[in-house]
Amino acid sequence: MTMYHNPVLLKETVDGLAIKPNGVYVDVTFGGGGHSREILSRLGDNGRLFAFDQDRDALANTIDDERFVLINENFRYVKRFLRFYGVKEVDGVLADFGVSSHQFDVAERGFSTRFEAKLDMRMNQQNELSAFHVVNEYEEERLRQVLFRYGELRAAPAMARLIVAHRQNEPIVTSEQLKRVLKKFLSPRHENKILAQIYQAIRIEVNQEIEALKEFLLQTPEILKQGGRLSFISYHSLEDRLVKRFIRNGLFEGEPERDVFGNFEVPLKKVNGLIVPSQEEIKLNNRARSAKLRIAEKL
Repeated sequence: MTMYHNPVLLKETVDGLAIKPNGVYVDVTFGGGGHSREILSRLGDNGRLFAFDQDRDALANTIDDERFVLINENFRYVKRFLRFYGVKEVDGVLADFGVSSHQFDVAERGFSTRFEAKLDMRMNQQNELSAFHVVNEYEEERLRQVLFRYGELRAAPAMARLIVAHRQNEPIVTSEQLKRVLKKFLSPRHENKILAQIYQAIRIEVNQEIEALKEFLLQTPEILKQGGRLSFISYHSLEDRLVKRFIRNGLFEGEPERDVFGNFEVPLKKVNGLIVPSQEEIKLNNRARSAKLRIAEKL
């Protein structure tokens, strides 16, 4: 079994699904299987759980339980693969977005700013696009957009310019090389924060995380039964804004069409307010510090 840390907001996220013992549930971010094990512990003999994870490392954590199926795919294909298993509607969907602690902790995967590693950052190791390609092959303007849009970095134009100038002499192969190239932007006081933003931007681009999230969210009302629940954890504002807006009005931008009385129909309604981890949980698991849990129900 591959070592993963404790799942974030374990009880609150699974409580949010309001589990029915004979229901059908989906955990679209299996990882170490912590949330899945908790769901299974609340299901009866006729309950079923499908889990998704695009990272082959996660397959080592599969659960030996006849009620459980683990699908080695990106959650953007959730509807297609549930159909393959003869499932049209489910009682609940759980998602813990972001990078698993395992991916951060394995140096050679290149996700963490803590280690010297080749620029990789692929969640699905079969994908061709890696951090190396983004850093070394993207045109300056596209690189600027990635750093600005996904890392929310004000210095994105200057960073992109510097990367492009440097790579004309030699490719930027490792995380340490990238740090050296961008050293002038990494003031000692803010180095970790800015590095995290740079890494986040490149990682989101490599894994097409925003596109995948949008595709996935649009499918959720279609696969949920009436009264079915969504329970989603986000770690950065880009994800959380999309989840929040989609729950509120079924769109990612703009406003839904209203009828002559000014009313509009939405597929979901939020359940309770925003839930964040306790100080105790953050002490035990630093990864929890930026987690935000939102729960919704299909109308």
